Amino acid sequence: MSESSEPLVSVVTPVYNGEKFLRECIESVLSQTYRNWEYIVLNNASTDGTLGIAEEYSRRDSRIRVLSNDALLPIIANHNRAFGLIAKDSKYCKVVSADDWIYPECLEKMVALAEAHPSVGIVGAYQLSGGRDIWYVRNVGLSYAQPVILGRDICRAQLLGTLRVLGNPTSVLYRADLVRSTDAFFPNPTQEADTSACLKHLRHADFGFVHQILTHERIHYDRVTTASLENNAYVSAEISDCQEYGDWYLTRSEKQARIAQLLDQYYAYLSLNAFKFRDRAFWDYHIQRLRDLGYRFDGRKLSLGIAAKAVDSVLNPKGTIQTISKRIRLHYMIKGMKVS
Repeated sequence: MSESSEPLVSVVTPVYNGEKFLRECIESVLSQTYRNWEYIVLNNASTDGTLGIAEEYSRRDSRIRVLSNDALLPIIANHNRAFGLIAKDSKYCKVVSADDWIYPECLEKMVALAEAHPSVGIVGAYQLSGGRDIWYVRNVGLSYAQPVILGRDICRAQLLGTLRVLGNPTSVLYRADLVRSTDAFFPNPTQEADTSACLKHLRHADFGFVHQILTHERIHYDRVTTASLENNAYVSAEISDCQEYGDWYLTRSEKQARIAQLLDQYYAYLSLNAFKFRDRAFWDYHIQRLRDLGYRFDGRKLSLGIAAKAVDSVLNPKGTIQTISKRIRLHYMIKGMKVS
């Protein structure tokens, strides 16, 4: 495919104080074997050297555009503003987070799959995640023989928790007409809005998947996703997605059963944290999160969960010690990757 026949890809990097890794991110876009792209770097009122680095690259390559917000926007609002800046004639949109990078064949492979299958609205791929001595591959579980999965099937699997390959912005390519179909492509302000966007927009489109590692996600302690893990924001986001999109993909009984299962998981997590002497801010956050989901905080359910955890620690002390040891090791592994 010659450059003149290649569809235009709008690559976007919304960034706040990303000077430490931004060069590596931009260089990964410049190294693409695919040639017909524009690159939008949206500086979110950074206070470090982010803007200077981005402008340096824009002077070298006219395909790079740099814009800045006058005031700091919430992370999802900044992403949605970046989506609104893509060219009117672009056919695809690719997010590359400022502390991530993409491998040279990323755009070429993803666009080729989408072009071969016009029903595909979102394309995913394997993603290498980690840093230092912790490495793993995300988005696994699909059959290697399946380059295209019906949108309904992949969304059912996501909502039921049997497969997790949606979301992870750097690992997916969006069809640009889906991005332009709404003023807020990421449809809610949560840190998991990228998954919600997939559930929303795959209702009338299919999901493509390149069975190759095409992107790298840098994991370090200061990442927003790490904070989400600390507060277990994912289970509440799953409940919200079931409420919002479950009627499209699940039967009524499936939806009710899945939400009940997720609520049980939520209270099991809260019960475990009762032994960790969490501060008031932790409990206020989760009480408000439950309220946002339409539920009153159930003190009785929490008490039953605490009692069950206490009994388990007495009857299974070895397992309790192993769990505590595992959590301590994980804590220090994460701390060891903290970026200053």
